[in-house]
Amino acid sequence: MARSVQITFDCADPAALAAFWAEALSYQVQAPPGDFESWEEALEAMGVPPENRNDASAVVDPEGAGPRLFFQRVPEHKQVKNRVHLDVRAAPGLEGDERMAALEAEAVRLGSHGATRLDRHEPAPPLAGGHIVMADPEGNEFCLD
Repeated sequence: MARSVQITFDCADPAALAAFWAEALSYQVQAPPGDFESWEEALEAMGVPPENRNDASAVVDPEGAGPRLFFQRVPEHKQVKNRVHLDVRAAPGLEGDERMAALEAEAVRLGSHGATRLDRHEPAPPLAGGHIVMADPEGNEFCLD
């Protein structure tokens, strides 16, 4: 039996980063527990002080197929390049100019949500289809692939 995974991001602003990745992956912020209408209501009922209510957030695949992404607040800022990164499959089945145009369009869309474009790698057939390196609003690198 395969195991499921959760991908965890250390960050400064869990709510904002969760919102970005929900947009990037067509995920949704995880619903609050029980019958609570909002996370604010749930955290209030749990006795979480206001200054700790943005200590964590999570996003989930609405279809239940993809991994949960968990965002936890840490005191330190990102220091170096990621050792692991996400590849966002933004142009499945496309090749050449059509593929790169789709990746460019997605780079622009995610840029409007706070991402930063870092580099573009041109297609190099037969093995490399080309990709765009981006950073999320807190500087975590990912690729549009």
